[in-house]
Amino acid sequence: TTNYNYTYTYTYIDRQLHSDPDPTASFLLTPPHRPTTHGCKLIKSTMMKRSIIIAAAAVASCHGFGFGFTGVQPRPWVRVSHKHKHKHYAASLGASTSTPSAHQLEVEEEDYTAQTQTQRTALSMTLEELSETLGGLGRSRIAWDCLREGVDPYYLFSPDDSIDTLSSNHQQFWNEYKDKEALKKQVLKASRQTQPLGSSALNILSSLHSHCGNSIENGLATLVHISPSSDGTTKLLLRLVDGWEVETVLIPFWANAKDKEDAEQKGKGKGRTTVCISSQVGCRQGCTFCATGKMGKLRSLTADEILVQMFFAQKIVRLSANASNEQLFSVDGIDATTAATAMTRRVAVAPLPPITNVVFMGMGEPADNADSVRGAINILTRNELFHLSASRVTVSTVAPTPEAFHEFVDSRCALAWSVHAVRDELRKLLVPTTKYTMVQLRQGLIETLKKRSLRTTMIEVALIDGVNDSIREADELADFVSEITKVPGSNIICNIIPYNDIGGGGTASSFRKPSMERVWEFQKRLQELGVYAKVRGTRGDDESAACGQLATSRSRKQKMEEFEAYADE
Repeated sequence: TTNYNYTYTYTYIDRQLHSDPDPTASFLLTPPHRPTTHGCKLIKSTMMKRSIIIAAAAVASCHGFGFGFTGVQPRPWVRVSHKHKHKHYAASLGASTSTPSAHQLEVEEEDYTAQTQTQRTALSMTLEELSETLGGLGRSRIAWDCLREGVDPYYLFSPDDSIDTLSSNHQQFWNEYKDKEALKKQVLKASRQTQPLGSSALNILSSLHSHCGNSIENGLATLVHISPSSDGTTKLLLRLVDGWEVETVLIPFWANAKDKEDAEQKGKGKGRTTVCISSQVGCRQGCTFCATGKMGKLRSLTADEILVQMFFAQKIVRLSANASNEQLFSVDGIDATTAATAMTRRVAVAPLPPITNVVFMGMGEPADNADSVRGAINILTRNELFHLSASRVTVSTVAPTPEAFHEFVDSRCALAWSVHAVRDELRKLLVPTTKYTMVQLRQGLIETLKKRSLRTTMIEVALIDGVNDSIREADELADFVSEITKVPGSNIICNIIPYNDIGGGGTASSFRKPSMERVWEFQKRLQELGVYAKVRGTRGDDESAACGQLATSRSRKQKMEEFEAYADE
């Protein structure tokens, strides 16, 4: 924990071993600000059965890498840059205790996203691409049989002794890999249950995922928290490989009360689950009624980081359906009384119906991360992969520009537009980053719909008491939408969302949820004017999993404070 400075070189780690993260033994190699990932490798920071050789040569004045122990929260992966001689680090010579500005961190997070876009995992590969990588279509089909059900093929087909060293943070997850024959019967097609993946394919998978700890599960992302609501809505908190966190929400729907009761008592029943997926960590659009907007944009997600949310969603649905409602999940948490004290709590997750729908309505603005979102949609809607119908994948955008809709003109999905108000001054109040008139944005949607085969469009309105819930706003919305309905083959649905409290100060401090009488009056008026409108029921608000409530606790300020703490050490 001294301020000695080192220049580091390292050996290439061909195979990653796993072991329990130990907060008293783990360490971080941290430059004065978090290194970008240009040429970065990931190295497990805990004690391993096999040695990792890191050659360190002390020099009088070098690039400011500090070596310090971390005792608050174990971080299983650290980045070690071998491009520290670039100008980017030259500026820090002799200044090992400097901290980054918010702008520096934002630039570096964008560099990280750009760099990792080319570092794909099996999750973002089509059957043909993975077949070419693994050396056979049969291997590719086996791998995707696993991924589709939330099973990491590397763990399923690895030797048993490699599973023994897995983290016990989610022991029920690792337990399923111990009875591999049963798991294979569960997830593999009958014709492939006796086929091996092969050691060469395992080595290729390990190498393919070397940038994220050699695995998808507990590598590309780690499930660190599960929050089930009383209505069955289940929120997942995923920690990405660089420490940022995103939230994903599973929303179950049952045809009737009896089906829900059958699901809870017998573990089966008719129903469906919609997964609400995030596309960014935070969001730069700053909607005043949205908790994510208060975070600001921290960074965009890669296509793999979007798809890993579906991976974990499938895992939770499968495990919940295979168990009784007494099934308990052990999840990591933070003791509310002492934030530095790690704890484990056990939560019951009721059986969830199969996943049939995905909505990009979680954290982030999809149009600000269109490449990754398009890539994820391509995988989600392929019959041989996640097998979702195009009409059951919805991308919601606030439309930062008229061209935002065109980003998804060829994507196999339905579009949703977060309108909220059609009067420009009121829209600007609710979405402060609005730079175009609503007429200009509407024209962008119309031009896009004309070029699309799937022309179903959802118009979304977060209804706020005394702000945009009057009959006047309903009349304006109906008139506004009438121009969109002129597009041949268009199918417009108005989705009315009663405001969910997000707390905090600013404009939102005065926002309140309207009475249901006001909501129904708004809906009735739209329908009288020929607009099909439905009210979205509030789901998961008791666990802050409802629309507009998604936000993670880690902020850019916290990251900067961490750097300062490491520098002080």
